Amino acid sequence: MKKMLTACIALLCAAASFSQLTVPPGGGNKKATVGERIGITDVTIHYDRPGVKGREGKIWGDLVHKGFADLGFGTSKAAPWRAGANENTTIEFSTPVSIEGQQLPAGKYGFFIAYDPDECTLIFSKNSNSWGSFYYDPKEDVLRVKVKPQPIDKSVEWLTYSFSDETNTGATVALSWEKLKIPFKVETDYTNLQLESFRAELRTEKSFNPGWQSYEQAARFCLQNNVDLNEGLQWADNAISLPFIGQKNFVTLSTKADLLRKMDRTADADALMKEALPMGTVQQIHTYARQLLQQKKNKEAFDVFKINYDKSPNEFTTQVGMARGYSAVGDYKKALAYAQKALPQAPDKGNKDNVEKMIKTLQDGKDIN
Repeated sequence: MKKMLTACIALLCAAASFSQLTVPPGGGNKKATVGERIGITDVTIHYDRPGVKGREGKIWGDLVHKGFADLGFGTSKAAPWRAGANENTTIEFSTPVSIEGQQLPAGKYGFFIAYDPDECTLIFSKNSNSWGSFYYDPKEDVLRVKVKPQPIDKSVEWLTYSFSDETNTGATVALSWEKLKIPFKVETDYTNLQLESFRAELRTEKSFNPGWQSYEQAARFCLQNNVDLNEGLQWADNAISLPFIGQKNFVTLSTKADLLRKMDRTADADALMKEALPMGTVQQIHTYARQLLQQKKNKEAFDVFKINYDKSPNEFTTQVGMARGYSAVGDYKKALAYAQKALPQAPDKGNKDNVEKMIKTLQDGKDIN
């Protein structure tokens, strides 16, 4: 028994010598994760944040060495900076991207920087697990790009990665520390990535839950981005008539009509909208008429406003619609009458102010659209 107890104590002591409790990272640095979704591409950066800690003027070219150097530890004799502190800085992309115009496949990368005051080299390595850059191997480079560092006015105490200039197709990622920023542009082929995602998802449970809405969403994307209109039209047809999923309603029919119009099939589009209008809500029909006004189709817009009013003559929205419709065809007197009729029914101050502005414009003999 005594021998067994002694053995257990020895084993525990040995285990303790190799294990550590959870504590902040070494050197007083901070662990951080930052990420953004660019379109449908997730970009995630894991890094440790060193502080300036009174070393102003001694960071760049000193603490952060220039170019490649022998750090006196590990296997690398020409190591770049690890772009942070402690273990590897990593950056991960959920889809293929381009960095400063150069292609980079989806994946997780070790991120390094060979600093130079005039031009820094950014390195994306397929090795994302090593400690810092002590084991850096150029054979594992997937991509190198060159960017210019930029001075900043206000000193940044803790090294920070941030995103700016975000759109669906790209963003600028920047490392900022002390009084220097190193930015680089990340871009995605958003349109094609989105189409590929729709094609894949419409073969999953998302094709029937929520149902027609998924096909309509994909069809409208093609319409709004003017891409793959034939595929968009097929998706629109599925939203209307696919067994157990499709539904003929104002949204599905109007989306298909908009696609047909985009494809110069105007007669087919008009016929479909005649079928759709009786199915629309007051707001849906009003919005469609406003779209016609934007397209300078004033007579068609008036007819749609009139259909809406005839269905629901005592509503604020349809009365405002008639004011817009008559104004669009140049009959400001009748437009004014409908605007004045709508004013007492305004549901809130914002709408009331808007109608009062319409009335003043019409009294001045001007179009309110």
